[in-house]
Amino acid sequence: MANLTRLYQYSFAAIYPLYLQKVTKKGRTEAELQTVITWLTGYDATGLAAQIKKENTLENFFAECPAFNPAASLITGVVCGVRVENLTEPLEQKIRYLDKLVDELAKGKALAKILRSAPH
Repeated sequence: MANLTRLYQYSFAAIYPLYLQKVTKKGRTEAELQTVITWLTGYDATGLAAQIKKENTLENFFAECPAFNPAASLITGVVCGVRVENLTEPLEQKIRYLDKLVDELAKGKALAKILRSAPH
């Protein structure tokens, strides 16, 4: 749990440039990164900028997110050595969902596939 506490205290402002570097190095854009984050959290560009400026922790970033996407449960796979769908701690799972989406973007997956939609 100590590792999780440390993870939760990371600043979103510190992690965002790492996400950006990861995706742009692979030919993706900041707009695509923001689209992915917006889909998951409901933050718009202004809201993201405010979170970065406030240097909110990941814990507060997710606590304050306007509309966490219910389709996030469709995100599956391994990121950081853990299978995201099997995580039982809700905040850890939300953080790893975001990591997984950023990984998929960096790996060249089509945006339409990254932004999962619930089956009709």
